[in-house]
Amino acid sequence: MLWIRNGIVVDPKNKINAEKMDIFIKNGKIVEENEVKKEECKVIDASGKLVVAGGVDMHAHIAGSKINTGRTMRPEEMRVVRNIAGKFRATVGRVLLTAPAIGYEYAKMGYTTSFEAAQPPIGALHTHEELDAIPMIDKAALPVFGNWHLVFKCIEEKNMEKLKALVAWAIERSKGFGVKVVNPGGVEAWMYGGNVKSLDDQVPGFNVTPREIITWLIKANEELGLPHSVHLHCNNLGVPGNYQTTIESIKLAKGFSNAKRQVLHVTHVQFNAYAGSSWRDAGSGAAEIAKVVNSMDNVTIDMGQPIFGHATAMTGDAPFQFSLHKLIGARWSNKDTEVETGAGIVPIGYLPNNPVHALQWAIGLELGLLVDSNKVALTTDYPNGGPFTEYPYVMAMLMSKKMREGELSKVNAYVQKATGLASIDVEKTLYEVIHMTRSLPAKILGLENKGHLGIGADADIAIYNLNPLETDTSKEFEKVYKMFKSAEYTIKGGEIIVKGGELVKEVYGRTFWVDATKKADIQAVMPDIREYFNYYSVQLGNYGVEERWIKKPARIEVV
Repeated sequence: MLWIRNGIVVDPKNKINAEKMDIFIKNGKIVEENEVKKEECKVIDASGKLVVAGGVDMHAHIAGSKINTGRTMRPEEMRVVRNIAGKFRATVGRVLLTAPAIGYEYAKMGYTTSFEAAQPPIGALHTHEELDAIPMIDKAALPVFGNWHLVFKCIEEKNMEKLKALVAWAIERSKGFGVKVVNPGGVEAWMYGGNVKSLDDQVPGFNVTPREIITWLIKANEELGLPHSVHLHCNNLGVPGNYQTTIESIKLAKGFSNAKRQVLHVTHVQFNAYAGSSWRDAGSGAAEIAKVVNSMDNVTIDMGQPIFGHATAMTGDAPFQFSLHKLIGARWSNKDTEVETGAGIVPIGYLPNNPVHALQWAIGLELGLLVDSNKVALTTDYPNGGPFTEYPYVMAMLMSKKMREGELSKVNAYVQKATGLASIDVEKTLYEVIHMTRSLPAKILGLENKGHLGIGADADIAIYNLNPLETDTSKEFEKVYKMFKSAEYTIKGGEIIVKGGELVKEVYGRTFWVDATKKADIQAVMPDIREYFNYYSVQLGNYGVEERWIKKPARIEVV
């Protein structure tokens, strides 16, 4: 049992803004005071310190074949030693961290949950083996559906019952959490050396369009009642002028509703928020996107904020990765994943004096500032935009115009004419930033016990050595940045795992997965699945992941 005494609590889900409170923990949960024996509690004196829920990273690439290919392509990453073996495991990595380093670095920062954002269903075993190797945090993975031949077939036949059965079957088999869609139809077109350019292009070999893929998957997702909405990586990523495609895609959510959450989450929007007709006249489309998102109550986004320095682009958007490779001349790896999807990996570094990189950096911040704090989550799309370890930099930038002005003076002047960042006076409050990094991503993912400090919540808590009642986050941005980089305490499931910014105990979190098989007639699609396995390199009996193979599975049943 733990007793956190006299902390200054910020808990947006429960409308608590910098109130001095005590928090009690028992059996890994936050409980009422009368449920613990105080004399038996371990006491943490949090006087004058900020107490918040553990951070939730809703979109990162932390496990599976892509990050491993990236590590293979970038052996220089392993020169950075983060932890020498002793009580904890040896860890290395500059941006592409080894699995234990990912858990350790999240914990040091006060984060306790992270989701792998793109898992090819056939690669699920690899993904889960690696998720099991990441300590300290709770995890999950989102299987990809937007370029799967069998998905196209269900939509071609206009058979919603069959599509729902396929989605439920695939999520169960892959022990996944939801429906990820990457460049719908575009990766299939890439198999023929092309891409799709609009929502109404026909996918080669199939009588379906990106518009139909997105809307049919939203409908299937909602009828199954999955905890998370469709999680969309839009078409035309990385192409000047793509903000119009993004807005058109966002508007596809009209006509759908869900009382608990959004029906569409559009991810790493910075990469899909470019105006102009080429990189010679590229500008920001962030303001236009923000207007649309702010006007709708069933759509959320995350930033995909670039960080200056090293990164590695890795997505299921194979045609984009080839274009990036040709554009910057960097190394490139391509993967075609059976009849399900594809991927590409390209090392990249973001330079402040590069006009395109500076533009991307500014657009990410514009989105974070202009979109309602209840609709935009903070991400870097790790490692595409850079390391998650720099979330504190983004948090401080959102809260301080003075800090932004200082950073703006260091980047390419093209930003001044191509974006409106310099004229944005918005300074997010600490309350809003805590929401964007805790309660909002938890709500978007449908994790009711995460991201807040109410009774019954998971006892995932971060304590920072900063008094919000005595700190001007606008002026004291260096202090804010330093504070969020290193938690005074991180508590995972009721256990202290970080103290004074240092690891003190290694724990293993749960791996969430969703079982929606009772919401669909699985047999409706099994004849088609058996037929398609004539084209797979594995037999149907060897496809998927059994729950007993996962170290700490946490099944969420949809009924």
